[in-house]
Amino acid sequence: PKTHVYRIIRSGEVRINKGRAQAETRVAAGDLLRLPPVRVADRSEAGSAAVAPARDFPLLLEDEALIAIDKPAGVAVHGGSGVSFGVIEQLRTARPTAKFLELVHRLDRDTSGILLIAKKRSALTALQDQFRERETGKTYLALVEGDWPAAKK
Repeated sequence: PKTHVYRIIRSGEVRINKGRAQAETRVAAGDLLRLPPVRVADRSEAGSAAVAPARDFPLLLEDEALIAIDKPAGVAVHGGSGVSFGVIEQLRTARPTAKFLELVHRLDRDTSGILLIAKKRSALTALQDQFRERETGKTYLALVEGDWPAAKK
């Protein structure tokens, strides 16, 4: 996992020309690189990789390029950080014939809301550009008890 790679870099175990490497360090021709031994679980040890259970989420919109689903709170959008799988892995299992399914954006595990999944690379890049350029965005609503000061967000 990428977190493991970054951990061994931060701990100083990765060296370039006998000096500690940083994550942003680039290796050049002729550099002497020292990598620590990394134990990788054998397939027989790990068993078969855990397959995400197929799950369909409430569809709000689907066309040839995009899926919009209602993601419930408590469900991660992708695996990692102690979570074996998330929405994207479950959708890919539920739709084995889909050639391309990628998250356009993320929502926190405990946040419910509309999640966009691209079915085409062109849709993915166009929507990510819109988010980056702030042509579109996310709006969060919260239910609170009592009076909420207008100046506080």
